[in-house]
Amino acid sequence: MTHLRTERTRARTLFTAFALAALLLPTAPGGAAAEAPRPAAAHPGGGPGTPHGFASLAGGTTGGRGGEVVTVTDQAGLEKYAGAEEPYVIRVAGSIAVEPFGADIDVASDKTIVGAGDTGEIVHGELHLNPGTSNVIIRNLTIRDSYIEGDWDGKTTDFDAIQMDSADHVWIDHNRLTHMGDGLLDIRKDSQYITVSYNHFDHHNKALGIGWTENVTTQITIDHNWFSGTKQRNPSADNCAYAHLYNNYLSAQVADGDPLWTYGNWARGATKMVIENSYYQDVQHPYQADDTAELVQRGSILRNTTGRTDTRGTAFEPRDFYPYTLHRAADVPKLVTRNAGPQTYIGTAPHGTHH
Repeated sequence: MTHLRTERTRARTLFTAFALAALLLPTAPGGAAAEAPRPAAAHPGGGPGTPHGFASLAGGTTGGRGGEVVTVTDQAGLEKYAGAEEPYVIRVAGSIAVEPFGADIDVASDKTIVGAGDTGEIVHGELHLNPGTSNVIIRNLTIRDSYIEGDWDGKTTDFDAIQMDSADHVWIDHNRLTHMGDGLLDIRKDSQYITVSYNHFDHHNKALGIGWTENVTTQITIDHNWFSGTKQRNPSADNCAYAHLYNNYLSAQVADGDPLWTYGNWARGATKMVIENSYYQDVQHPYQADDTAELVQRGSILRNTTGRTDTRGTAFEPRDFYPYTLHRAADVPKLVTRNAGPQTYIGTAPHGTHH
C-alpha cells in the first residue's frame, strides 16, 4: 500500500471535496478548500468544520473526501474500511467493542473516521496510524476503557486511544478519550502537520504525549481541548519544532501529591511552544519548560494553581504560519466544557452503505 498520497489521489480528493463536505463536515462560508488557511469559522457546538492550524498547511488535510461514505456498526466493518487503500468517510454508529481487549484498528491514509452524532464509540481498542500514514481525520468519537486494573502508570501495556508514528496531516477533533491502558493520545516520532482541537481528555494518568524522537520536526496546533481528571502530559511536548497551544482548559487535575510528574503543559527538549489565552484551574505546574526549550505565554488565567510557570526565549509567532481567532481566556471554561467532545450535529447525515 502506498502511504503517501499520489497527485492523482490529491486531485480527485479536492475535486469532490465540496459534495462530501456538505454531508459530514460543514465548510466555512464560501466552501473554501482546506488548502487555503483561514480564520476558524463559527459552527453550532463550537469549532471549525474544516481542519485549521498546522493540519491546514502544506496541502491541507482532507481525510476520506472523494471516497465512498460508509456506516459501520461492528469491528469487522471498521477494520475493513479503515485499513483499505482507497479513501473512505467512515461513520461509526453506536458502540463497537474491540476484541481482543486492547487490540489496534489500523488506519490507512486518506480516511475520515467520524462518530454519527454523539453516540459513536470504540471500546477496549486503539486507532493506530503506522509510519508513513497521511491525511487522516478522526472526529466525534468516544474511545474508552482499555485500562488494566491496578496499572495506573500504564507500564504493562501500550493500549492508547489513538497512536501515530511518523504520520502527517492528521486532524483529531471533538473526541472524548478516557480511561485507557497507557496514553490517551500519543503523537510519536516525526509526525507533522497535526491539529488537536475540541477534545475532552479525562479520567486518566497520561493524556497527550508528543515526541519519542531526537528529530525536531513536529508542527502541532492544540486548541480548545478540555483536560479534566488527568495527571500529566496535558500535553508533554518533546522536540517539537512548533507547538501552538491556545484556548485550552485544564481543570480538576489528579491531586496525588506527586511533586514532579503531576503537571499541565511541558515544553521538553528543543521544543518551541506558544501558549495563549488558556485557563488553568486546580493545576500543579501549569506550564514549564526545559532549559533547552523555549516557551512564550500570553493572556492565560491561573486559578488555584501552584508550582512552575516557566517562560523563556521567543519561541515563534503562530500568525507567521496561519490565521486564527482567539477567544478570551475568561470565556474558555464555559466555551470548552460545552463544546469539547462529541457533538450531536457532527456526522449525522444519513448517507452511505451500512456494514
